[in-house]
Amino acid sequence: MPKNIHMTWTVKFLLVVLLESGVFVADAVKSESVTEGESVSLNSSLTQIQTHEEVEWKFGDILIAKVKNNKESKFFGDNAAGRFRDRLKLDQTGSLTIINSRTTDSGLYTVSSSSRDTINTINLTVYARLPVPVISNNSSSSSSSSSSSSCSLVCSAVNVSHVTLSWFKGNSVFSSIRVSDLSSRSDLLLHLECVDDSYSCVLNNPIRNQTQHLNNTQLCHTCAAGPPVSLTVLISAAAAAGSLLIVAAVGIFCICRKHRNTHREETRAEEITYADPTFNRRNRNKSRATEEDNVEYTSVPHES
Repeated sequence: MPKNIHMTWTVKFLLVVLLESGVFVADAVKSESVTEGESVSLNSSLTQIQTHEEVEWKFGDILIAKVKNNKESKFFGDNAAGRFRDRLKLDQTGSLTIINSRTTDSGLYTVSSSSRDTINTINLTVYARLPVPVISNNSSSSSSSSSSSSCSLVCSAVNVSHVTLSWFKGNSVFSSIRVSDLSSRSDLLLHLECVDDSYSCVLNNPIRNQTQHLNNTQLCHTCAAGPPVSLTVLISAAAAAGSLLIVAAVGIFCICRKHRNTHREETRAEEITYADPTFNRRNRNKSRATEEDNVEYTSVPHES
């Protein structure tokens, strides 16, 4: 038997074994996120529980809830070290609701159906509530900053994990740090020559954020007032446009002037008419005879 045919029959045999044993993965792992203290519903992917059908929920490998015949719901509050006691609910589709979620509820949840051979796995992440970050002077550099015009600020957050602490100027990130493990205190420094109301410190996780704006002028001297940014940009744009218009006008004037001089020279060249010189030889005898013909003679009286 060819090798590829043998592999095809092997795969078919494994699928039959999985179906017969009731193990069949219907969907890929799904993700859910929630903030600590909120309720979260984990979908069973079932539309209705059939008669004699049994649906089970597990946290990891620990059985935490079961419903049978769409009537009998049972919760195993003592399992998983009692962490889910009195905080679980099941609806008619077998979906599981966790009330007053905690960070310790994060993990993989698996729902299985006895009659439909389905398994649905959900990865739940419960994030701790975010505190509002605090902005203060950097005490470690207070002595050095007092002798200069610059100031040093620090943004702090306590008892946080899996968060990002960032300094913003407007909507742009100035600097940031990532806090993965639980930290009693996380600090992010900022050194400035002066401050304005565009600076802020943001603490965020994938689903929430907390922002503290820098509006306390006692922490650092304010920057000198200047024209609004939009006005400055408008003035700069107008000046640039004016310069381009001037350059374009000068260029057009030079081109027109050059064209006019060239046209004038061509016109003058066309108006000049050159004639071939003609030389006539003078008849000296004829001129002399002509002069004699014009002479009048008169009688001269004689003296007695």
